[in-house]
Amino acid sequence: MRKTFCLLTLSLTLAALAFAESWAGRLIDANCYEKQKSATGCDATGATKSFGVDVSGKVYKLDASGNQKASTALKSRADRAADPSKPQSSQIIAKVEGTESGGTITAESIEVQ
Repeated sequence: MRKTFCLLTLSLTLAALAFAESWAGRLIDANCYEKQKSATGCDATGATKSFGVDVSGKVYKLDASGNQKASTALKSRADRAADPSKPQSSQIIAKVEGTESGGTITAESIEVQ
């Protein structure tokens, strides 16, 4: 019985991973986007609590877990250690992996550039 349960659990986990998708786009402040109905001027910052991803004009919101992952990734983004004389870009490109439902992405991982 235990062996069957382990195999079933493994099968379900692998099936869920098979449905994962990937999006790459500009990381934005979802609250700003909701107010303005435009991604212009809604770049994500360290103070952003609710994130979205603008992928070729289509905006996807992130779920609560995704918001947390985006905040952590934003705080440790790679270009913080880059040349200090070069200004940091306000537009942040993110690669999000997860599943989408109704315009909201349940994020498994987020990588910012």
